[in-house]
Amino acid sequence: MKYTSYKVQNIVESPIRKMYNLANKLENVISFTVGEPDFTTSSNIVNSAIMALHSGQTHYTPNAGIQPLREAIAKNVESSHGFKIDPESEVIIGNGAMQVLMLLMTAIINPEDEVIVTNPYWPNHVEQIKLCGGKPIFVTVTENNGFMYNPADVKKVLGPKTKAIILNSPANPTGAIVTRETLATLATMATENNLLIIADEVYRHFIYDSARFLSIATFPGMRERTILVDSFSKTYAMTGWRVGWAVGPQEIIRSMIKLQENFSACVNTAAQYAAIEALQGSQIPLNNMIIEYSERRQLLLDGINQIDRLSCIKPMGAFYSFVNIRQSGLSSEDFSLRLLSDQGVAVVPGNGFGSAGEGFIRLSYATSKENILIGLNRIKAFLKRI
Repeated sequence: MKYTSYKVQNIVESPIRKMYNLANKLENVISFTVGEPDFTTSSNIVNSAIMALHSGQTHYTPNAGIQPLREAIAKNVESSHGFKIDPESEVIIGNGAMQVLMLLMTAIINPEDEVIVTNPYWPNHVEQIKLCGGKPIFVTVTENNGFMYNPADVKKVLGPKTKAIILNSPANPTGAIVTRETLATLATMATENNLLIIADEVYRHFIYDSARFLSIATFPGMRERTILVDSFSKTYAMTGWRVGWAVGPQEIIRSMIKLQENFSACVNTAAQYAAIEALQGSQIPLNNMIIEYSERRQLLLDGINQIDRLSCIKPMGAFYSFVNIRQSGLSSEDFSLRLLSDQGVAVVPGNGFGSAGEGFIRLSYATSKENILIGLNRIKAFLKRI
């Protein structure tokens, strides 16, 4: 007799964490695994949390989060997206975007509901859909279409059970950004078929070159059917603080708030006050991070494309490179494990992001330029050996 639920039994281990854990058992490893800024949280944000603690902010907060933070998020969304948000009924604070997404999936998915996702995909999107009894429906994206939805392919998989489309732009693991034209078509498709859009915008600040971020929520008729999910983790180097948020229709946000009582009650109080400072304080550290990531991206991209049998199209956002290794003759799993064993370089096999990720590896350039150069030299040496 199995005592664990079938839901847990069907969950797949994250390939990111698998490689991260293997790398931690070895010495002198250059890791390109976890998408975590190597910067530390800015001192003004840290000091804001300390001040909150000293002033007695050590108690429970409302399930939705403290009002000042919800108001700050509403103002931020109005500034970035151009529409007003009611902080009382349209904003929820969660323990990172991960928990916010789980609250959202639980709030909207009924058994057998279908949710459309790209393939390759961020694994947690898919596992959360499955945990909630839903069915992920995959739309393959390729290098040829910039690793982003072709609306014609989306239309082919629409059906009576389709509940939502996940739109992750800029995307993990590929760094892809959806175009205005594709957004417009998807918006029309959503309104005509009464679909929800789950807009995972965690990387919206990390945009490079001439690319521009545009939210599908800004298109006609989409404000009412889009749930924006974002986080302080990447934007403000606050991964360990665990503060994320969602903005969306009142009915859905209120359902998520009701669920929050049964998940974790509320987010760490001092971390919420720190998040207010992150939004309202100086944005210079964020701007500096983006400049640094842009330089690292180019360094990694140039280096990869100079290595025989490897190639990579330019990622326009986030901080990941999805590297084509097909000419190496190895599967993504074999390539990753042998690279770690032979050269002490940790990457994530592409097949962990879906079947369309086979033949690729993901490298996070949220690491120093020095590590990137060392890692590139080791990868080059590995390709020569095989």
